[in-house]
Amino acid sequence: CPRKRLTAIPEGIPTETRVLELNKNRIRCLNPGDLAPYPLLEELDFSENIISNVEPGAFSNLFNLQTLRLRGNQLKLIPPGVFTKLTNLTLLDISENKLVILLDYMFQDLRNLKSLEVGDNDLVYISQRAFSGLLGLEQLTIEKCNLTSISAESLSYLQNLEVLRLRHLSISALEDQNFKKLYNLLQLEIDNWPLLEEVSPTSFQGLNLTSLSITYTNITAVPAAALRNLVYLRYLNLSYNPISTVLKGSFKDLIRLQELHIVGALLRRKTLNFDGQQPMCSSPPEIQGNALRDFPDSVLFEYFTCQKPKIRDRKLQHVTAREGQSVSFLCRADGEPDPSIAWVSPQHRMITTRSTGRATVLPGGTLEIRFAQVQDSGTYICIASNAGGNDTYFATLTVKGRPADGAHHANRTLYLSDFNDTFHNNTQVFLKFTLDLKTILVSTAMGCITFLGVVLFCFLLLFVWSRGRGQHKNNFSVEYSFRKVDGPTTTTGQGGARKFNMKMI
Repeated sequence: CPRKRLTAIPEGIPTETRVLELNKNRIRCLNPGDLAPYPLLEELDFSENIISNVEPGAFSNLFNLQTLRLRGNQLKLIPPGVFTKLTNLTLLDISENKLVILLDYMFQDLRNLKSLEVGDNDLVYISQRAFSGLLGLEQLTIEKCNLTSISAESLSYLQNLEVLRLRHLSISALEDQNFKKLYNLLQLEIDNWPLLEEVSPTSFQGLNLTSLSITYTNITAVPAAALRNLVYLRYLNLSYNPISTVLKGSFKDLIRLQELHIVGALLRRKTLNFDGQQPMCSSPPEIQGNALRDFPDSVLFEYFTCQKPKIRDRKLQHVTAREGQSVSFLCRADGEPDPSIAWVSPQHRMITTRSTGRATVLPGGTLEIRFAQVQDSGTYICIASNAGGNDTYFATLTVKGRPADGAHHANRTLYLSDFNDTFHNNTQVFLKFTLDLKTILVSTAMGCITFLGVVLFCFLLLFVWSRGRGQHKNNFSVEYSFRKVDGPTTTTGQGGARKFNMKMI
């Protein structure tokens, strides 16, 4: 039942149902008993709803469940007990939520789980016993989180893990024995760690890897010491790192290596081949036409000076944009001769000043992306190069898609509250209002004029109303006489009357 705008599990579903797809609806919560009528379920998909809470015991009677997808919801915390009794579950996908922490023992009963996806969350911490109980886990993917380190203790429970993918993380170093108890690990992928500059010599100690990929990081040399003990390694990918030198013997211990990839590095040949023809000077004018071999070494240093490019501002740029907006990244470099600047997209496509399409490089080196799309998200690499060498720089783009339907606009209160609570890749969305002195003065003047106008209008109404009531007698006389206690009232003729005048104001 996808795309039905359902807010709860609908009635009328046969009890013998084995596959239930409720993705892309408006379901908010899963409570105990909601799925009790369907004990034979084997595959359950709640992807791309707005689920913010799953109560413990919501899946407790689904003993046959093998696949559970909760991707693309609004879960911030999964309490212990949610996955209780799911002993036959083999695939769990909780990616693209708002999880900030993985609690201890939250996967305790999932002893047959084979694949776990927890990427694209707001994770800042993984508890040491979060993966306890995952005895059969073979594949784990952690990506696009706010983790700054990975604890060896938390990974130590995954003793049968075979494939580990760690992508788009802000980790600056691989520490000693990060993966020390992953004895069965065969494939390790480290991708898009722009802050990674160092790989410890003992980072991979005790592993029997057959495939290792370290790409789009900031390491400048082949981690030969860390690779020394990987005698079973057959595939090694070190592409798109600013590696400028490969020392002799860097791969001598990799006796079973079959594939090596170092694409997009800063390697340069130290010798030049002119096909038997000596190069001739074209400038400056005083030496134009002379052969290069005719100059002594002392003169060569005067005419031939190269300065390796150096990018000026190396502060990491992270831009979050809406789909359809234009985005630009600055990249300025100094060098002699003037370096040329090109960019590499997350899809490994080279972008230059000659590129056509939505992405192009302006003459100053600025990358401009017009009408940004969700698939443009990722890490972009600026490469400044000249005859003296290369320099690289990283920038990250996150493009948020437009709402899938107009349901958000029907309930404005819901839409605004959801918008203000949205977080993505460590970036919080704030509503900003710009107030300057001119705006304040104009607003104050308009308020005062409006107030005074209303007051004057009220006085005018009162004046017109009072004039329309006719002539009023401003003076009148009051005559009265005293009353005796034991006798009749004194008459006027006897001089007992009193009289006075009053004036109306």
